[in-house]
Amino acid sequence: MTDEELVSLSRNGSEKAENELLERYKDTVMKISRGYFIIGGELEDIVQEGMIGLYKAIKNFKTDKNATFKTFAITCIKHQIQTAIKKANTKKNLPLSNSVSLQSFSENEEEEFLPVNLIFQVSPDEKIIGRENYKDLIETIKQTLSKKEFEVLKYYLHGYSYKEIAEFLGLNQKSIDNSLSRIKNKLKNIHKENT
Repeated sequence: MTDEELVSLSRNGSEKAENELLERYKDTVMKISRGYFIIGGELEDIVQEGMIGLYKAIKNFKTDKNATFKTFAITCIKHQIQTAIKKANTKKNLPLSNSVSLQSFSENEEEEFLPVNLIFQVSPDEKIIGRENYKDLIETIKQTLSKKEFEVLKYYLHGYSYKEIAEFLGLNQKSIDNSLSRIKNKLKNIHKENT
């Protein structure tokens, strides 16, 4: 069945159709979620917001529009994640408000090796300062992480699974999992040192 047919069945009360769509787009939500990184936050939190966006897409999709369900769903998933990050930028949600973008200030393609997007509410002056500090941040990350860890981080942020990363780098999945745990701790330490 097509996505649009499943949406129609879901609207008519079919839980099976709704669950099929949620399952069908689970990997898409995971890949999109990996494009967002919050120091002090967890990937699972971002994935959960993405799933909420997917659920909203199922409930709000209109077949009379020119967009496919897939296009609409991806838009809803990203919007939900971005909205959650904006709401998290309050003092009562301090761990989520300490967010770092590794891509938003890059000026050329060579620097866009970490496809990470975060929503910042910054002034133009802050953005200029951010551009100036972008290269320093990447250098700090490169110096802090081992070469292997840096490679793992790049693949991970590009949305590859543990299995795929392990195959690319000739390692086992447990090694990738351990590397990502170390990376997370090292990035937290970088953040602490700079705040």
